[in-house]
Amino acid sequence: MKKTLLLSLLIFTISCNKSSKDKLDFTTQFEKSKGKETPEYKDIISYYQQLAEEYSQISLFSFGQTDAGEPLHLVVYNREGIFNIDEITNSTKNRILINNGIHPGESDGIDASMMLLRDIVQNDSLQEKYKNSLIAVIPVYNVGGALNRNSHTRTNQNGPLEYGFRGNARNFDLNRDFIKQDTKNAAAFAEIFHAVHPDVFIDNHVSNGADYQYAITHLFTQHNKLGGNLGNFIETEMRPQIEKSLLKKDIIITPYVNVWGNTPEAGFSQFFDSPRYSTGYTTLFNTLGMMVETHMLKPYKIRVAQTYELMFSAIDFTEKNSETIKNLRAKAVAEIIAKKTYPISYTVDKENPTILNFKGYEATTINSKVTSGKRLFYDTTKPFEKQTNYYNNFIADKEITIPNAYILQQGWHTVVDRLENNYIEFTRFKKDTTITVQVQHISTYKTRSAAYEGHYLHYNTEVSKTTKEVSFKAGDLLIPTNQNGVRYLLETLEAEATDSFFNWNFFDTILQKKEGYSAYVFEDIAETFLAENPEVKKQFDEKLKNDASFAGNPRAQLDFVYKNSPHYEPAHLYLPVFKLF
Repeated sequence: MKKTLLLSLLIFTISCNKSSKDKLDFTTQFEKSKGKETPEYKDIISYYQQLAEEYSQISLFSFGQTDAGEPLHLVVYNREGIFNIDEITNSTKNRILINNGIHPGESDGIDASMMLLRDIVQNDSLQEKYKNSLIAVIPVYNVGGALNRNSHTRTNQNGPLEYGFRGNARNFDLNRDFIKQDTKNAAAFAEIFHAVHPDVFIDNHVSNGADYQYAITHLFTQHNKLGGNLGNFIETEMRPQIEKSLLKKDIIITPYVNVWGNTPEAGFSQFFDSPRYSTGYTTLFNTLGMMVETHMLKPYKIRVAQTYELMFSAIDFTEKNSETIKNLRAKAVAEIIAKKTYPISYTVDKENPTILNFKGYEATTINSKVTSGKRLFYDTTKPFEKQTNYYNNFIADKEITIPNAYILQQGWHTVVDRLENNYIEFTRFKKDTTITVQVQHISTYKTRSAAYEGHYLHYNTEVSKTTKEVSFKAGDLLIPTNQNGVRYLLETLEAEATDSFFNWNFFDTILQKKEGYSAYVFEDIAETFLAENPEVKKQFDEKLKNDASFAGNPRAQLDFVYKNSPHYEPAHLYLPVFKLF
């Protein structure tokens, strides 16, 4: 693991001895432009390099590489300074990880974080206040997108004047890549995430969609999905306390307005952050996650200022609730295992909404001046506050029994790589071993008709299960579930889970038959097989009698016999993931 501290101890020593008159000016480009501009990538990194040179409390590290060929940087504030990665990993302080620029056109968090860290190190009272906090910031996650700078792709956004592009250097949307990790960015993020092992994770964004009075919204990880005491805590303590803190600062905030094609007062559901998204991924390791979503139509200066204040409120909350958060996280794995079952699919609970006093604008439909149709129009001269249904409760509609372990056949290298990237504990069989396990076959699935983030994603997957003795080879992986990454295992190795490795096409070669038959030859073999296997013949006859489509399809009839004969290849639809109970 590459862990490069960019600044030497000597530089820190020199900087600490500087007189006050030698202090550098850390006014940001955002401030100099009166809230209209955000800096280029090179200037962001240079800013943090200088801040680290000037203040021993700030350290700058680089991790791995991104698809753009540049490393992924991490800035760390710690009152006593940090000189190597192990000091972060072993710290007992409150650990907060802030991610910026996943979509570089949404640059609010980039500017807010620069000011936040500067203001802490330049203020003795803030340093005292956060003496028990370790604040880690990824300055720009999507480096390639930040380097692809323009003034037009954020069509509806009110500033800044120039910004980066949503896609990364390979045109991936990085906020769909956390579980599949197709990009070098995601692999480097995993390295950072597991090094910091944050108690709280914040990902700064800007939203598209409806218009309303709020300049900022929040998207906490869905509490039913997080589950147990952690889920209850994020919904009943973290969210309301941070909302109240912002209200004291005269900042109104609401849940992320998850509407597309409708107006908010008609009601909307909480965004369900499956593991492909940042907070869905960090939840897999029992981190309390929150996306910040400022509103695209509000002035950039206001959006950055409110992001700045929200981050301070989140840090304050973490300080205040430090002991509780650490205790809940420490007990989370045992709580999951003790339940013996785990939900892998959810649906919105339409019967139990939360009532919001939503502050919106009157909307109407008017004639378009561009097209021959109608258009939606929000009248900002007509604000309102209405009770609105917010569907933030979800019900599990599919659960699995948690096995004691999974077994993965060793040839699936891309899966093994991701297990290793995420510090999943496993051993390998030292010799060929035969044991009784649950075997799984893919019974049904659907596939998207269009490409999605480099994949043709599967969904509505179902598996059939049997229990039998299977012979495993030396080198196959034995993966216990009683470990910190239990959620990660359940969400990736259970084929029916939303963002499973199967659904993301990691096992697609099992979907194609490699052997076959010539019908005119197999006819004679099939006749003999049915005569010698009366049970299969009975099933065949019943299907002919009861299934009109089957009865009218000779090809399907012959294929039925083939698939129930010893000639049918065992590898077809056979998952290389086995469960040990």
